Amino acid sequence: MAKKTPEINASSQADIAFLLLVFFLITTTMDVDKGLQRKLPPMPEENQQQDEVKINRRNIVVVKINAQDRIMVGSKPSDVSEIKDQIVEFLTNPNDDPNKPEKEVKFIKGLGNYAVSKGVVSLQNDKGTLYNTYIQVQNEIVRAINEIRDQFSTQHYGKKFAQLDEDHQKIVKEAVPQNISEAEPKDVKGKK
Repeated sequence: MAKKTPEINASSQADIAFLLLVFFLITTTMDVDKGLQRKLPPMPEENQQQDEVKINRRNIVVVKINAQDRIMVGSKPSDVSEIKDQIVEFLTNPNDDPNKPEKEVKFIKGLGNYAVSKGVVSLQNDKGTLYNTYIQVQNEIVRAINEIRDQFSTQHYGKKFAQLDEDHQKIVKEAVPQNISEAEPKDVKGKK
């Protein structure tokens, strides 16, 4: 006669597994993904007619990043560390250079008439561009605009842009607009 082996009572193992699962769910922290803080323009309605915007060539500076992560600002090769100063120089056009953006006098409520730059920064990259390089370049462009806004707000209000109240920030944003255009990434190496 075969000897019967004793069985282990496994009825409480499901309870233990459930308690362990609950414990790990409660004690584990989830990483919060951080992204770019950009507000995209709203999607146009289906029936909305698209206006064609004509921009003078002198008002655009093209920042290109190729697949080897080399950067061109305008027609000059550049390094990430140089981008901010080049964009500030372009957008402010302190010497009224005819090859840099023109300024349009606008009435800004709370400020009066002010010459606003028509400058646009156009960012173009290759599909092979490293994401890190793309983000660094984008950060430098935004840093340049923030520096111009800080200069303006310090000159007019005696404080940096971030320290201003909402109404004054709105005035600064109208006087120093953030005009960044991003083109669809191109696959340059795929073309012959």
